[in-house]
Amino acid sequence: MCGIVGYVGRRNAAQVLIDGLSKLEYRGYDSAGVALMINGSIEVCKAKGRLVNLAQKLKEADYPETGLGIGHTRWATHGAPSDVNSHPQGAPNVTIVHNGIIENYGSLKEQLMSRGYSFESETDTEVLVKLLDYYYAGDPLAAIQQALAQVRGSYALGILFNDFPHTLYAVRKESPLIVGYGEGENFIASDIPALLKYTREYSVLDEGDIAVLEEGEAVFYNSFLQPIKKETLTADWDMEAAEKGGYPHFMLKEIHEQPRAIAATVNPRVEDGMPQLGIPELDDAALAAVRSIRLVGCGTAMHAGMVGKAAIEKIARVPALVDIASEFRYNDPILDPQDLVVVVSQSGETSDTLAALRLAQEKGCKVLAIVNVVGSSIARNADYVMYTYAGPEIAVASTKAYTVQMCCLYLFAIRLAYAKGAIDEQEARRLVAQLQKSGQLQEPLLEKCEEIQYLASQFMNAEDLFFIGRGFDYSLSLEGSLKLKEISYIHSEAYAAGELKHGTISLIEDGTPVIGLATQKNVYEKTISNVKETRSRGARVILFVNQEAQVPEDVADFVIRLPEYEDILMPLLLIVPLQLFAYYMSVLRGCDVDKPRNLAKSVTVE
Repeated sequence: MCGIVGYVGRRNAAQVLIDGLSKLEYRGYDSAGVALMINGSIEVCKAKGRLVNLAQKLKEADYPETGLGIGHTRWATHGAPSDVNSHPQGAPNVTIVHNGIIENYGSLKEQLMSRGYSFESETDTEVLVKLLDYYYAGDPLAAIQQALAQVRGSYALGILFNDFPHTLYAVRKESPLIVGYGEGENFIASDIPALLKYTREYSVLDEGDIAVLEEGEAVFYNSFLQPIKKETLTADWDMEAAEKGGYPHFMLKEIHEQPRAIAATVNPRVEDGMPQLGIPELDDAALAAVRSIRLVGCGTAMHAGMVGKAAIEKIARVPALVDIASEFRYNDPILDPQDLVVVVSQSGETSDTLAALRLAQEKGCKVLAIVNVVGSSIARNADYVMYTYAGPEIAVASTKAYTVQMCCLYLFAIRLAYAKGAIDEQEARRLVAQLQKSGQLQEPLLEKCEEIQYLASQFMNAEDLFFIGRGFDYSLSLEGSLKLKEISYIHSEAYAAGELKHGTISLIEDGTPVIGLATQKNVYEKTISNVKETRSRGARVILFVNQEAQVPEDVADFVIRLPEYEDILMPLLLIVPLQLFAYYMSVLRGCDVDKPRNLAKSVTVE
């Protein structure tokens, strides 16, 4: 998703904007730009490519210092990456930066052209800024209200009006935007890291909120232009947490932060050995009344949901289904008020997941959100919230957020099972104690970096690769495959091992890389048999097994052993070497590990 930063104060706005945008590079972008209010007029500077290109253009332009400006990193949706399609986009009276998508921009563009406006870019944003310009008659708030009443879609906007050289305006709908507070200065940003160099105090804009910011004042209005008060929040992590800390990439740092993230997520939710969700309204009586569970997410969050489904059904014996959020909202799902919908999202802003949440509530269901960002849209709209406490996750490819999402789902499954009478207190305590050990058991796996790097060197030139597994291992196959292809650009597929004979094995030929996951004791022999089938057809196999597993000769080229652990919790260990394998494959192939092409950290548009 694109990044927005805005500033009004006494500092050099250009430097503040570049600093802030640099902290949002992880969100994915292909161009960048700033608009600066200089001596009563707006100067725009834009550049295709990385932020360093914009910084160089600003240096060459040598603008006078100013204390008001807006900046943007763009991920192309409408119109190819180019200087002309970059933000900011301007009109005679107004200049804006925009995250989101204007769905009815085509019809709006036709109307504006009939009124004499012409267009240079291919963007929906240029339509929006000229719509604002059309309605502007000296009152910025009225123009914002009237223009946005015509718009269908999502937006977070930073706005400058030529006639108001000391004021920054901001508004949002469905796309995240926060306001940061300093002494004699104020900020807007898409995400907290952009502000941490200057402040940790902020407010989250709700749907339709409009912020009017000057050096020493921040005033807020709702969509009816009625004044409102906003709660001030304090970021619970600092700049150090958002820096690499000596690691070559954020992704590697975040892989190594997983034991700490597990402890931060699990330990506060354990009292006297028993899991406590920390949600008074979702007590044992409410859990006992739940008929079934629907788990909804996108990408990695959906894969965490698959692990959650298996754990819920195995421990609690409650039916559970996993839905891709973008499919859930259009499939007219059959829901009952006794169903509990669990939505999973790292950012808490995922557009499809937020829409699924609202649909579930419309159908009378309560919604539990598992998210990492306090005050995010999903957190504010859900009936119940479990925060994952992973800390900032900067790399686009999710690692520690996925792990703690699984931890929350395990805690939920254990408490649900206890509330339903599927397990007794002794078994609940035993499972919780095992869960608390997972971070400690990850440590020796994190020390296998050289071994995993060597394996990556043996497969780095592969063009196609397959993951296979059964049960929990199949869920991990999907996540391992996703990590590999999203950051190394290798075509990778994951299959339930038992499905090989139903078509997939035709793709196996001499030298085809296959990663076999065989950590589940109840299906170990069957998985080994499936791995043998690929080896007999020429596959080169990496096999992941438990420490004590008996591995027949000639089953695999490489065997990686994991500590002995509870079968249902093995995903918390197995994910570590799979993440490291993807990471080293990406590094060895010369890819941009933290900012893979075409991807964004938070997907806030369809």
